[in-house]
Amino acid sequence: MDAGTPDVREGAGHGGRRTRRHDPRRRERILDAALEVLVGEGAAGLTHRKVASRADVPLGSVTYHFASLAGLRAEAFARYVEQRSAEYEALFTDVTSREDLIDVLVDVVQGGPSRHRSAVLGFELHLAALRDPALRALTQQWTGSGRAVLARFTGPETAARLDALLEGLIMHALLSTDAVPREETRAAITQTVGPETAPGT
Repeated sequence: MDAGTPDVREGAGHGGRRTRRHDPRRRERILDAALEVLVGEGAAGLTHRKVASRADVPLGSVTYHFASLAGLRAEAFARYVEQRSAEYEALFTDVTSREDLIDVLVDVVQGGPSRHRSAVLGFELHLAALRDPALRALTQQWTGSGRAVLARFTGPETAARLDALLEGLIMHALLSTDAVPREETRAAITQTVGPETAPGT
């Protein structure tokens, strides 16, 4: 059975036979469900059973597509990096000035629930990569992609500094018991961008 093959569903059809449903996106739904478990419970809480429950699929379907938890985790994180890289690049579509750039970067740090989810997944990935060298190529790919986006506006050296600053600011915002003032975030980013930096230079 592959991702586009019908499979057995709960319940019975005519004559007591189980009904089948064509489910071509099952594999992707399983990966998305794994990401939701990672957000809520971290890598240590990831199990085939929890993913099956979240995806509303039989447990056997999860273990068929992903026999090992390590493989499921790796592919879920890869899906996240692919999605997040595209979303991150899209944030800069309308940036035409230094102030636009700073506004976007402040929003990246100060963003709402969707950005919070993304940040949690990002740090879960980095934490998992500390223990699993196989994931480090993925974190390096993601870092390189993000810095390449920033470098279009700042140059590679400033992009590397900004990337490191953003990670620190986001972690601080996640862990702080008080809301981090937007002005404080903006001041740190503005200083790192530098007064002479402008898009395209």
